[in-house]
Parts: sequence; C-alpha cells; structure tokens
Amino acid sequence: MYPWGDERRFNSYAGYFRKLFGSRVQKVTINAGFTCPNRDGTVAEGGCTFCNNEAFTPSYCTPTKSIATQIAEGIEFHANRYRHADRFLAYFQSFSNTHAPLSRLREIYDEALCDPRVAGIVVGTRPDCVDDEKLDYFASLARDHYVAIEFGIESCYDQTLRAVNRGHDFACARRAVEAAARRGLHVGGHFILGLPGETDQMLLDQTDRINALPLTTVKFHQLQIFRGTTMASRYAAHPEEFRFWELTEYLDLFVEILRRLRPDLVVERFAGEAPPRYHAGPTWGLIRNDQLLALLEKRLEERNVWQGELYHPKIAGKE
Repeated sequence: MYPWGDERRFNSYAGYFRKLFGSRVQKVTINAGFTCPNRDGTVAEGGCTFCNNEAFTPSYCTPTKSIATQIAEGIEFHANRYRHADRFLAYFQSFSNTHAPLSRLREIYDEALCDPRVAGIVVGTRPDCVDDEKLDYFASLARDHYVAIEFGIESCYDQTLRAVNRGHDFACARRAVEAAARRGLHVGGHFILGLPGETDQMLLDQTDRINALPLTTVKFHQLQIFRGTTMASRYAAHPEEFRFWELTEYLDLFVEILRRLRPDLVVERFAGEAPPRYHAGPTWGLIRNDQLLALLEKRLEERNVWQGELYHPKIAGKE
C-alpha cells in the first residue's frame, strides 16, 4: 500500500476520484467559445507556437451549441464507452476559459451546473486570466460542487515560455496557483515535456519547482507538432532544433520524473494522443492512452520503483 492509499505505483487520477466520489466520474469536454489573450492582442497575437486546439477537441464540441446541449451530447457520447460512469464533470478545455468578464463566466458555469448529472466543473485557463474576483466566484461554486482550475503552465523556465510565445512567466503561474489554492479550489497544472531547448536534466530539475506549487493534480504531455501551428513551420525549416523520444525512452524519462514527484500530487496524464491527421512531426503511431498507461505501470513494476521515492521536502522548490 502506497501513501495515496492503493496498490498502484503512482497516485492516479482514477483513484483520486474514487476516493472523492466513491465511483467512476467521467469528464465531458465543453467548448464555450473563448479565445486567449495571446491570440486576441490583449498580451500578444498568434497564440502559443505549439497550439492547435482542434487536435484535442471531441467532435460534439462546438461553441455554436449551448452549454446544456454539449453536456447532454457529451454524456450520451461517453455512455457507450464508460457504462459505469454515472456522474460527470463539465470540462472547459478549449482556449482560456476565464478570459471574459465575470458576468459572462457566471452565465456559462451556472448553466453547466444546472444539469443534475454534473457533479462539478474543470476549468482550463492561463495563469494571467484569473483575478481575485473570478477566483472568489469559483470558490463560491466550490461550496456545493467539485471545482478545479487547470492552469496551462507548460514549462518552469522563462526562456522556454518566451520562445513559445506564452505571454507570461513562471512567476505569474506560481501566483495564480497559490491564489487559487488559498481559496480551497482543486488546482491542476499542465506541462509539456520536450519543448525546444529543454534537456532531460532540465525536465528532471523542474520537478522541484512543480513540487513546490500547491497543486492538486498534474498533467504531462510529450511535445507533439501539429499542422497549422507556428511550431510546425519552424520544425519544417529547422528540424535540428527539435528532439523526440522513442516511446521506451520517454517511459524511462517519465519514470524518473515520477520518482521525484511529490507523493500527494495526483497524476492525471503522462502522455497525450491526437488524431494522425493533425500531426506534422514524429509520432508513436496509433496507441491509445490506456495502452500507454499499461506500459508505464509495467515499467514501474519492472524497475520496482514508485512515485515520490526520491522526493525530499527540504529541497522541493530550491532553485
């Protein structure tokens, strides 16, 4: 039995929800029609160099449909695949879902929580798109519902964030995470592994900075190059600036990250998948997330290692 209360060698997202709700909970992805401040000129234009939101957006998600319709269609979509899920979370994934006046946010999130099958919301956004007023609103919702704010942090290195046109620095991410956590919200952080210029050692070293953040959950994706992005154009012109792991290499790297990761951090995802039509760079082929998960668990067992075994609280966050 590991510190998170089960026999898995890492603190899994599925286990986290079983403890919270006593049963399986399924996310239903929603596109509420937001944009981002580094797309609309608020802080920059063009968006992050790696971003193609369509690559991760299910077919039933379109902002021309109401929130209620997207939830209903999403629940129907998942009902055939996840027959044991009877409670759902409305996952606002596309773009920056707090980049609007508070009055607009109230309309959207109040509508989502009107459906009795929806146990809560997960709001994907950027660290520079929250303020005290918005976070106080989410805290008020959290009195009766599960509310998680998932921040796209992507990297702990400012030079990387500048290179991908992120429009904020790591200090901004730290402030946002801390402000949300102070209000008792569940806070998630999203990170991309393999952005240009970052070495394996840098990715291991940044684990200390991640550990120092008051996060509830973490989500990691390997770098993927998507068609139509600025990064795809850069890759086509200068492929020598990029490096990609073979799947076995990535598994070994992530095992080392896990060994250093704070034991109470819930690992939602460690790799990503997107339809082949979106890819403009190397891929691992047609492999699903459940297959990736099985490979990770096998590798942890083979090496007899687990999440947090190398974690030392005294040095977490040291730079």
